[in-house]
Amino acid sequence: MNGGQFMVVMIVAIVMIANIFKAKHKHRGAIGPEIIEHLRGEGSRDTQALRAEVQQLKDRIQVLERVITDQHKSIDLDREIERLRDR
Repeated sequence: MNGGQFMVVMIVAIVMIANIFKAKHKHRGAIGPEIIEHLRGEGSRDTQALRAEVQQLKDRIQVLERVITDQHKSIDLDREIERLRDR
């Protein structure tokens, strides 16, 4: 292989390697538009059910925090516990 052919082979190899790296970095961590829309939107029924459950759990945690930090009598504690059971 003479010097000219070697240079052509090296240029082709460099271009191919550069394209591979460019493609790899372009797709790394890329999120398709349909996934972004799904995350922004209301989502499926499962997503809505999970959001409702999370909200309910947050409400219960607030009640429990209030019960624990309050210095009221045990009667108030009993009422709060019963209210949580009724949900």
